Amino acid sequence: MNLKILGSITIVAGTAIGAGMLALPLATAALGMIPAVLLLVVIWGISIYTSLLMLEVNLRSGVGDNVHAITGKLLGKKGQFIQGLSFLSLLFALTAAYLTGGSSLLVLKARTMFDVVLDNQLAVIIFTVSLGLFAALGVAWVDKVSRFLFSLMVILLVVMVGVLLPEVSPSQMAMEVITLDPRSSLWMAAIPVVFTSFGFHVCIATLVRYLDGDAVALRKVLLIGSSLPLVCYILWLAVTLGTVGGEAIYGFRGSLPALVSALQEMANQGWISKFIALFADLALVTSFLGVTLSLYDFIAELTRADDTLLSKVRTWLITFIPPLVCALYIPDGFVAVLGFAAIPLVFMIIFLPIVMALKQRKVAMEGYQVSGGNVALTLVGIAGVMIVAAQLWVAL
Repeated sequence: MNLKILGSITIVAGTAIGAGMLALPLATAALGMIPAVLLLVVIWGISIYTSLLMLEVNLRSGVGDNVHAITGKLLGKKGQFIQGLSFLSLLFALTAAYLTGGSSLLVLKARTMFDVVLDNQLAVIIFTVSLGLFAALGVAWVDKVSRFLFSLMVILLVVMVGVLLPEVSPSQMAMEVITLDPRSSLWMAAIPVVFTSFGFHVCIATLVRYLDGDAVALRKVLLIGSSLPLVCYILWLAVTLGTVGGEAIYGFRGSLPALVSALQEMANQGWISKFIALFADLALVTSFLGVTLSLYDFIAELTRADDTLLSKVRTWLITFIPPLVCALYIPDGFVAVLGFAAIPLVFMIIFLPIVMALKQRKVAMEGYQVSGGNVALTLVGIAGVMIVAAQLWVAL
């Protein structure tokens, strides 16, 4: 395996793994370990198929085209509008989720480290201003910072799993508290969050260009790269549900600080407790930097911003004001807003690719095509409808 393929695999895995990992135990605790793992595997399978479908669309459209250009070629201005709106909604939702999660961890740090009670709204503003400025600095700065922080996060994850795995209790893992709420809302709440946690598809067009349209290499990259997050997520659920317990995590009601504090209490050594806190911080920050950079650049492109200071300030305000307002008025919405992000993600990586693939297959049969035919497209389309319905069920 050459270095380009290895690097591409890490890009896929790194794009998926992030703050969504922190939400998984909170979203799936009520299901129990076995149902949660089954849900992960099913969503992973859907993600693999949709990534290969997007690979097919990219390769047949032409190596070098970005997603916006491909959508325009196949679906015209209306398709581009839906794709752009979905992308914008996704990034706004993710940014809002990371602001709520990041500010809640900031409040926790102020209390535990300095014995200071920090107002949550003030924490949201501090988190937004201090880390949001990186978006305006450009990709070069964010790339350097993100690579270092992500590498450190992966190392901490390996250490944490290695230390906490022996503490896992099989009885805790087997405990299912779905009887606490017999309604299907427990599953409905978990499905969108799990789906969002496998959202690595935004990097596919870039990888097609990077690997010169090599279908065999790209297929290998997507299969391996998407499998790494699955392994990490299963180990993370085993560590969290198997130590703290599903019933206890369910009782946190989506509170990220409560989960972090509970894991710290389960740790036998003081240093691993600090590692847990640092891991949570890094998972949020790395995701926040990547998402806000993409959002800032997208806004700059839409508004045709130039390099003047006034233009950058205007772009920054458009980027952060909407998610900031959401975070200020939904302070405990980390899991809820992350689940909402599943709706625009479904349009981006399921509905639009299905329509584009069907259109391409009518006029051109040559080139790479994912297996399964119309049956697979229909099943994945139904899955997309179910994911959207699940989130709407929870919201309503």
